[in-house]
Amino acid sequence: MAATTTAVVALGAATVPAQAALGHGHAHAERHHGAEPLVIAHRGASGYRPEHTLAAYRLAIRMGADYVEPDLVSTKDGVLVARHENEISGTTDVATHPEFADRRATRTIDGVSVTGWFTEDFTLAELKTLRAKERLPQVRPDNTRYDGQLEIPTLEEVIALVKRESGRTGRTIGIAPETKHPSYFDSIGLSLEEPLVRALRRNGLDRPNAKVVIQSFETGNLRQLDTMTRVPLAQLVDAGGAPYDLKAAGSTRTYDDLVMPAGLADIATYAEWVAPAKNRILPRDGAGAIGAPSSLVADAHAAGLKVVTWTMRVENQFLPTNLRIGTDPNAKGDLAGEVAAFLDAGVDALFSDNPDLAVATRDGWLEGEGAA
Repeated sequence: MAATTTAVVALGAATVPAQAALGHGHAHAERHHGAEPLVIAHRGASGYRPEHTLAAYRLAIRMGADYVEPDLVSTKDGVLVARHENEISGTTDVATHPEFADRRATRTIDGVSVTGWFTEDFTLAELKTLRAKERLPQVRPDNTRYDGQLEIPTLEEVIALVKRESGRTGRTIGIAPETKHPSYFDSIGLSLEEPLVRALRRNGLDRPNAKVVIQSFETGNLRQLDTMTRVPLAQLVDAGGAPYDLKAAGSTRTYDDLVMPAGLADIATYAEWVAPAKNRILPRDGAGAIGAPSSLVADAHAAGLKVVTWTMRVENQFLPTNLRIGTDPNAKGDLAGEVAAFLDAGVDALFSDNPDLAVATRDGWLEGEGAA
């Protein structure tokens, strides 16, 4: 860990010139209620451990993340587990288990045909015989050393870990669960909302001041959750397209409509946060570079919403062209510059695969803001 921390500081220092080249300084946009911006570990510290594993969440907390994010899908027996998708061939070793060969299937998920192995075809006991693997082995080869070692965690196990680490560190760690494909899971009788709310209540987390934010790309299940729970909700907004529940209902509303002032005002009737893809806040030009922010953060704040954006990743291929270092798409670029640019744009929180870098940048940015 000491070596990792040293590398973080060195990288952050090395990236200041690129940040300055963007024209950012400390003329910061007004933040919602003036709160300190949060760092949410995207699927855990997934830049350093296979995503959605207890090891990834634990490391993220030890790197200083304020929240961890478990994406939630259901097992056959109705248990919520942490996976980015219900199709698990890319994140587990299920394909190497001959006893599950006959579970391979093709399903239509949110209107798209998907072939593989699906959590809803496995009991929790069966899923626990699988082991996680790195989803991006070419991008993050170091993470493959953990392949075959880590289980698929349940939501309850993630909550228990967060409670233990909160006690160990003396700071309350938050949790930001995302319901994945809620309309699909409703259609097969495995609704996500009820077991999620029950888990929160069992753990004393169903209260407005709990450090919990529930996310969804759909709108209908957030409206439903608004009647079921007292924790804050976040409307995720993709870079394009439309929420699947609206599309399935024949609505013509798109994600573009959701981030217009009228759409933001509507979101504010059921959610406390809007969570747009990062290119909606800092649009990229024809060369893939970022410059001045859009009006989205200011518009959202005017509607009474907080803003969280996603996803900050250190590898060049995920960064705007003016923050890349060298030409290798898998090499580390100027993540500190990107994080600072979004903080300057006024976001209230951001998701990162590299919470150590995001936290170090945020903390340095706050020191500079105080001196300004």
